[in-house]
Parts: sequence; structure tokens; C-alpha cells
Amino acid sequence: MAPITDVAGRRLALSNLDKVLYPATGFTKGEVLHYYATVAEVLLPHLRDRPVSFLRYPDGPDGQVFFTKNVPPGTPEWVTTAEVPRSAGPARMVLVQDLPSLMWAANLVTEFHTPQWRAGAPEEADRIVFDLDPGPPATVADCGEVALWLRERLAADGIEAYAKTSGSKGLHLLAAVRGASGERTSAYAKELAVEAERAMPGLVLHRMTRKLRPGKVFVDWSQNAARKTTAAPYTLRARAHPTVSAPVTWEEIAGCRGPRQLRFEAGDIADRVRDHGDLLAPLLDPARAHALP
Repeated sequence: MAPITDVAGRRLALSNLDKVLYPATGFTKGEVLHYYATVAEVLLPHLRDRPVSFLRYPDGPDGQVFFTKNVPPGTPEWVTTAEVPRSAGPARMVLVQDLPSLMWAANLVTEFHTPQWRAGAPEEADRIVFDLDPGPPATVADCGEVALWLRERLAADGIEAYAKTSGSKGLHLLAAVRGASGERTSAYAKELAVEAERAMPGLVLHRMTRKLRPGKVFVDWSQNAARKTTAAPYTLRARAHPTVSAPVTWEEIAGCRGPRQLRFEAGDIADRVRDHGDLLAPLLDPARAHALP
């Protein structure tokens, strides 16, 4: 029988705490829950009011991995949900608003993915994102070179960019925007991806064509579409090791020289938050949001 735990006044049954989810390191479900409790203060603001898609891996990354977008069966009545538009009609999704709902969701063993808009305004993007994905033998160091170019290009339009690791092989660039639909944001992101390819034709690719990917960095601009989601800051990833989509400084990106750099696991994050705070906190300030040109 799963132990009952009180989390900020909510009673939760947290199950299989000794189950090893990351065999490469022996990282258990209990450690997953501890990680999310530890980073809740910086993670929750990036989830709040955003419909959450769960990429679940209840038996670890080597087991079944599947997306859950609708409210899962058995969701407690105190977990906030919201009706959101879908192409097939409205759907109801979870909003992770507080520590109890975060721990309930973490008990499902999940990556957290969010759209670039909030539940109250699905027609207006408040973030723009670029997913930089290296095709081997390109590495995260090559992604860093592209990220620095995009940072300068965004700055030329008055938009300040911030970065995090994807938790896999690449980087994510994010910026706070206002006054644009997902369609307009996607179009602008595509324009910059095309410009980056023209500026660095030997390194950058703006199309997803698989045969063109080796040795290049694919600048995925499509995650700005209203229907798309991106791994949230501080989420664990379903990889061989408990890697995290971790915010990074531009100095770290500029200094990256190889594939073993800019890779952070759950055990690294508490110290990074202590030393840096939330490097993505400016994304949460409406005053820092800029209109697209």
C-alpha cells in the first residue's frame, strides 16, 4: 500500500518510492519526487497557468513512454484543470499551480511540457522558443555557436533571449513576447531560422529533412505553433541518466567546447539555483516582454 504523505495540506499516495527509474545511475522514483520538491520554487512559476502535457515513463526511459494531454483518470478533484482549444474541439488539461499538484504529477513519473501561451489567453503567445538540435557529429558546442548568433539577431529587434539545455543533446532559446498569435510568432521564428541558415550555411538547417541533418544544427522554429509544446525549464528528461532541462548562462554557452559540457543532472540543480537563482526569471516579468517587429 502506497504511503500517504501530507503536502501543504493535501494528502497524497506516493507509490513505489524504491523503484529504480534510471538504471544507469540507480536513480529511484523517490529521488525523482525529492528532486521536484527541491526545485519547486523555481519550477512552478514556469508551469503556472500553462496547460501541461505529460510525457510519462512510469517504468523508466527504457519502458513505455507516452504523452498524456487530457486530464488523466483518477486526477484529484483539487488539481486545477482548464478547458483549452484543440483542432478536434475543446479539451480539458491539467494546470500545475502549486506544490501538491506538482508532487501528484511527479508521482506519475513525467516530463513536463508546456505551450508558449497561458490558459487564459490561448490565442496570444507570451514566449518565443527555438529548439537547437545537433545532428551528429555536431554537438551542443555547435548549438552554442548558433545560439549566440540568434541572441544577437533577436537583440537587434529589441528582444532579450535566455537559454537552457534541452536535457538531451541541444539547447533551447526563449524570450518573452507580447501581442502576437502563435502563427505570427512561428512565422517570425522561421524568418530568423532561415536567416541563420543563410549566415551559417555549413552549420545551420531550418528544415527538418533527416538526410540533411548530419553535422548541422537544426533550428526548430515550429514549436511556437499554438498546438506545440516544449520541455519546461527544470523538468527531468526520459533519458538514460536523470538529465534536466537546465537554465544556463551566456558565459557558459560561449565557453562550451565539447559534448560533455552543458549537461546537468538532477543532483546538479540545487547548487546551480543557489549560485545563480532562476536564470529564466526575466521571462516571468511582463515588463520584459517585447512586441515582435
